[in-house]
Amino acid sequence: MMFPPLPEWRAIHPLVVHFPIALLLIAPLFVVIGALRQPGRGYPFMVSALLVMVLGTVSIYVAASSGQAARYEARNTPKIQAVLDEHEELAETTEIAFTVLTLIFASIVFLPRAFKQNPNPAISTVLPLVFLVFYAAGAVSLANSAHQGGRLVHELGVTAHFPRALTTPAVER
Repeated sequence: MMFPPLPEWRAIHPLVVHFPIALLLIAPLFVVIGALRQPGRGYPFMVSALLVMVLGTVSIYVAASSGQAARYEARNTPKIQAVLDEHEELAETTEIAFTVLTLIFASIVFLPRAFKQNPNPAISTVLPLVFLVFYAAGAVSLANSAHQGGRLVHELGVTAHFPRALTTPAVER
């Protein structure tokens, strides 16, 4: 059995952009579940939320890097260029926002344990729920970036260029 070749870095962008969207929009569910449990019992959900945030944040950097490589493959019309510039700017803002949000959430999860504080409602319930208000701003940035990327593909017809080997079935010998 032959596996197809891996796509070039510039062509991998459409394959990876959905990871940060899915992961970073799922993470708040774990935060809510963890915050609504009895103090101390929501910790596994908070750690799970943090893990999902870390994976989502890392995947933003992968998506942005592959998007930078793919940028030069797009037809260069003024309309495409304008949407592409906005998409890139929103992606950079989203990278920064989720990097900061993930670091803040890591401190919410780990600092009370580091200082050996007993779980209390203010730390295990109120603080994570207040954090979600700020997280919502990051989610809006993520959604706007994704929307501009979707416009590039579905409205303006920008597509990835895959190597020929990926578009034709492999012939076994």
